[in-house]
Amino acid sequence: MFNYVWPIALVVLSNVLYQICTKSLPEGVNPFASLTVTYFVGTVFSFILYFVMSKRGNILNEYSKMNAAPFVLGIVLVGLEVGFLYAYRNGWQVSTLSIVQSAFLAVALIFVGWLGYHEALTWNKILGVGICLVGLYFVNMN
Repeated sequence: MFNYVWPIALVVLSNVLYQICTKSLPEGVNPFASLTVTYFVGTVFSFILYFVMSKRGNILNEYSKMNAAPFVLGIVLVGLEVGFLYAYRNGWQVSTLSIVQSAFLAVALIFVGWLGYHEALTWNKILGVGICLVGLYFVNMN
């Protein structure tokens, strides 16, 4: 059970800290300058963790196994970061931004799963999409 739960706990904790840090970035800082520091720290941390977690690992060998996904992911991550930074700068509240984007993401991923990975599109999922959209209405009511 622990192996099932700890990754989600890590994602939730990291996401809370992510939202706090993103919302706390000073207004005058260029988002792309900030991201150079963010990704430099992430690179160093990942590099250290690779060697801590892989005692006999060969990082160059690991690089040789990769496809285009990590390169595209790097571009996508910048899009995510900049989107959140500008959303906060344009007035989104920390209490609603994540909920709104998560609901739209859930809707999109249901269809990505159905079309791209042949996952079942059930009535429960369709009902869940409807509930998400109704929830968005209530979350954004003033």
